[in-house]
Parts: sequence; structure tokens; C-alpha cells
Amino acid sequence: MWYTFLLFPRFTLYTQQRHGFRKVPQKTEARKPDKETGSKTYRSSLSPPVKETVFYTSSPSLKHLVKPFFFTIGFTGCAFGSAAIWQYEYLKSRVQNYFDEARADWLDKLRPQKHGDFRKQVNKWWNSLSEGQRTVTGIIAANVFVFCLWKIPSLQRTMVTYFTSNPASKNICSPMLLSTFSHFSFFHMAANMYVLWTFSSSIVSLLGREQFVAVYLSAGVISSFVSYVSKVTARRFEPSLGASGAIMTVLAAVCTKMPEAKLAIIFLPMFTFTAGNAIKAIIAMDAAGLVLGWKFFDHAAHLGGSLFGIWYIMYGHELIWKNREPLVKAWHEMRSRSRGKGGGESR
Repeated sequence: MWYTFLLFPRFTLYTQQRHGFRKVPQKTEARKPDKETGSKTYRSSLSPPVKETVFYTSSPSLKHLVKPFFFTIGFTGCAFGSAAIWQYEYLKSRVQNYFDEARADWLDKLRPQKHGDFRKQVNKWWNSLSEGQRTVTGIIAANVFVFCLWKIPSLQRTMVTYFTSNPASKNICSPMLLSTFSHFSFFHMAANMYVLWTFSSSIVSLLGREQFVAVYLSAGVISSFVSYVSKVTARRFEPSLGASGAIMTVLAAVCTKMPEAKLAIIFLPMFTFTAGNAIKAIIAMDAAGLVLGWKFFDHAAHLGGSLFGIWYIMYGHELIWKNREPLVKAWHEMRSRSRGKGGGESR
């Protein structure tokens, strides 16, 4: 199996100051440029305007990670629990609607065909996609929607506050998830979505649609938490954004499950390498960037996503997904009791 990919990393956003945003001595307020020195907030086509974000009056310590830690655990549990229930409901509805779908297909054959029908063409395109591609279409659409929001000037403050992750921000939990869908640069978004689209068929074939969605969303939060830990430890409090942490989990999971698969870089298709060697090189590069203090990319988030993907394929699937039966059984019993009460009242 061959893959071509281009991975654009999760960005860390910087100002001219070494340690990011300055502390406000008395009350929390947006950072302003230094009038005496004339320093200005650095901006590029890849980075949103970060000067409007609200920050703590003092640098956060490890105790500020308690809330994000429990948010990560709670969100991950809810994601996998919801995915298990989603799968149960889908399989149940699929059985119940089997004959209705067969009847609809039979009637469709009797109807006259409309060759110029736009809706029919869209349905034909949709049905031509793999299950994995159909699954990630919603994720890609969400990323495109958030990218468009970045281009609305009146929403800049809201976007920086809720769609960039920073352990020094007052809004510390929800951005751990929302920043996973956030890209300020079109090239940044397009590259990440291309990689997600490329590996979508393989990862959904391995995990199934519902389990994949749970893994992807959990990976976004987990990689953000690892980034928080790194920033608090290194005393660097710059906001980050991008889907690369979650995409690293997808990439690492596929490479771990199929280490002999052949990969190639999109602009250099003549150079190929195995998936196992690729993930080792990526982890080594991010580990070096983390240790050496490379600043432009959020190497901690990348590393957290990669390690989560490897762990989930090797151990997490057995520990989490294969133990969902008690939850599904409890949900089934609750639904059965609910239907029983409803039936009794209607008689």
C-alpha cells in the first residue's frame, strides 16, 4: 500500500518577546505594544493576532494543570462512551431500516432517471467515497468553517481566546479541543486536511467510524494537554493552534499497524520509505525539537499525539474499546425500560 503525504505542523505563535506575553502587574488586560521601545506584536500569514488574548496576571504553575488534566480524562471517557453508544444505535437502526432501504432502492429503479439532476450527481460522488473519506468530510468541513471565522475582523478576539490553546489563558479547557479545528493559514489547513484525507481510509478500516472519531477528538485534547505540560515546565506561554496533534495520532496508528506500508512525500514521490521508519523519524525530530527548544512548531503536541497513537494501537484498543460492553448493555437496558414505559402508557 502506497501513501503520499505532506504534514504541516501545529504552530506555536510568538511575539518579539522571548517568553511571549508580558505580565500585567495589577489586573488582567490585553497586551499593548511598548510605546517606549516601539515593539510590536509579530504577525505573519501563518499566525493570528495574539495580542488580544486575556492571560493570567502571574505565570501558571503545575497546579494550573489539574483542571486541564481532569478535563482530558473526562472528555476522553465521554468521547469513547458516546462512540460506543453511537455504534450501538447505528447498528440497531441499520437492522430496523433494512427492508425500508431495499424498498426505496426498488422504487428508485422504477423512476425515470434524471441525468442533469445536481442532487443525483452529489449522491453519486458521495457514494463513490470510501467510508473513511466520508467520515473525515465532516472534520474537514469544520476546519474550513473555523478558518473562515478567522477572516472576520470582529471575531479576532473571540477566535484567539477560544481557538488557540495556551496554559496561561483564562479559558484553558475548551481551547484544548477547539484549537484542534483551528487554522489561521490556508496552507496550514490545506496541508493538514490533505494528510487526514490520505490516511482516512486506512484508519477507519482499522478502527471503524465511531472508534476513529473518538480517537481523533481525544487525540486533539491529549496532544494539547502534553503541550500545556511542556509550556508550563519550560516557562514558555505562547498560544498554539492546528490539527497536527490529532493527525499525528492517525499517522502513528497507521504506521504502527502497518509498518511495512510504503510512504512518499508529495513533492518528492521518487523517495519512498516504510511507515515504521517514517514514524520513528518523526518522533525523533519532535523529541529533538522539544529537548533543544525549537520554537516555531509545537513539538510537544506532535510528540503527544504520536505516542498516543502508538499506545492506542498496542494497548488502548484492548483496554478501552473492547471493554465497552458494560456501557452498551446498560444503555440497551435503559432504552428497553424507556420503551416499555412508553408502550404501557399508550394502551
